[in-house]
Amino acid sequence: MGQLGFFDADKRLEALSARGDPLEAIDRLVPWESFRAEIEAVVLTPDELKKSSAGRKPFDGLLMFRMLVLQALNNLSDEQVEYQVRDRLSFSRFLGLAIEDSIPDSTTLWLFREKLAKAGLIEKLFDCFDQHLAAKGYMARGGQIIDASIVPVPTQRNSRDENAELQAGRTPAAWKQKPAKVRQKDRDARWTKKHGRSFFGLQELCELGHAKHKLIRHYVMSDAAVHDSQELDGLLDTGNTCNDVFADSAYRSTKIEGRLRASGFKSRIHRRAIRNHPLSNAQLKANRNRSKIRARIEHVFGAQESSPGGRIVRTIGIVRARAKIGLQNLAYNIRRLVTLERIATA
Repeated sequence: MGQLGFFDADKRLEALSARGDPLEAIDRLVPWESFRAEIEAVVLTPDELKKSSAGRKPFDGLLMFRMLVLQALNNLSDEQVEYQVRDRLSFSRFLGLAIEDSIPDSTTLWLFREKLAKAGLIEKLFDCFDQHLAAKGYMARGGQIIDASIVPVPTQRNSRDENAELQAGRTPAAWKQKPAKVRQKDRDARWTKKHGRSFFGLQELCELGHAKHKLIRHYVMSDAAVHDSQELDGLLDTGNTCNDVFADSAYRSTKIEGRLRASGFKSRIHRRAIRNHPLSNAQLKANRNRSKIRARIEHVFGAQESSPGGRIVRTIGIVRARAKIGLQNLAYNIRRLVTLERIATA
């Protein structure tokens, strides 16, 4: 078997393009340079703080961000994405790397993501891409759909006293003498019950701005024990062209209905029966009609659950989890944009 030559690699890439490499569509549709200024403001060290100009130059921030997007699209670990970039021609082409170029290792990628997470930059980059979606014509209109999803994390086995301390926002005294143990304990996740099953983790609350487009417009993260409705105000978008708000019956209460009216929104939240007061036929029909629209957000969660690796988060702490979920949501919107553009040109 002969050695792979320069033109052989080109032929393989041409064959990938002929078969519709999805990364080429992503590369073409995403305005990567619009992210550069925000990223470099966080990750670059000012010249006056540099001790010396010697040594290896840092990797381009945009290259590192594109590598994070690749990771989110395929739900890979840091080690796995490094390996895949080294192994796959399509990944290298997406990153703009030639065969002789250096590739960021897993530790470099981890440190880069840590900087973005601690600066809260993933949320800003998500909003930046949302502005691009609006400029492409995918406006937030037709009302908004709200729902929450549990994000499971590795289970913590703590005593009742330790859990009580954590719920009070304190670190158990016995842990303070063991810093290594503290680093391995997720002090932000909580236990909750849903449909009779217990879950340990965090919770993501999402808002879709248009039932047809099925794009995530806003999201917030909290621990799993926080009730969905408590985070509702942070998601409502006054820029939507329609003031309808769709959600399941867990969000219906006199307090929420009053808050929606006061903010100029129209409640399309499902009604629920109470003891000795079943829903009327008209209310049941209204719920069914609302379900046809509200169910669109379940399609989003379903797409993320069925993606490689699902939605489990293996990081520790809500700051890292927020970055992980934010990248997943950004990757979902990027994938969805490719689909919407393909449908528009079909």
